[in-house]
Amino acid sequence: MSAVDELLAQIPISQIAARLGVDEATAETAVRSAVPTLLGGLEANAQDSGGAASLESALAQHQGSSLLEGGVDIDQVDATDGEKIVGHVFGDNTDQVVSTLGGIGGAGGTSLMSKLLPMLAPLVLTFVAKQLGGGAQGQATSASGGGIGDLLGGLLGGKSAGAGGGLGDLLGGILGGGGTGGSGGIGDLLGGLLGSGRK
Repeated sequence: MSAVDELLAQIPISQIAARLGVDEATAETAVRSAVPTLLGGLEANAQDSGGAASLESALAQHQGSSLLEGGVDIDQVDATDGEKIVGHVFGDNTDQVVSTLGGIGGAGGTSLMSKLLPMLAPLVLTFVAKQLGGGAQGQATSASGGGIGDLLGGLLGGKSAGAGGGLGDLLGGILGGGGTGGSGGIGDLLGGLLGSGRK
């Protein structure tokens, strides 16, 4: 099971569907689009020294979080914190990212995505903080010379954003063919929007 799948398996789709007022299939499609996008945005920010410092600080704040312990309860997620995280990750491109993700077939539209990303962002940060602290999958830091960017690259499938065709291709590889719409998947849609967060 990949790290992304491990995180997705912990997210209570039925609870999110109920909270958003949609069916579970729509909620699952939206979550499967949003989680790798958040991870990809974090990785893109980590490639910049200022962004990496900001990310390290955010991860430190989520290091001891119990959000992922004993089953996730969406009611315990601080959506206000989530909105701040989303704003930092995507910066001026937040609205475009939300709109792009919302336009994916079956993902429920922009309004749903704008509510979903802040719900998921604290979970994603908590998961990455756990990995960085040597959690269940504590791969990456020592194996590839350290750094949050390397860890996030590992979580996203073993590539870093600087390799090959960049983050767009990486996300496309993760999500392409998953009913995400568009020939190259979400990566092609979002490639230019990620990495513009506030440093």
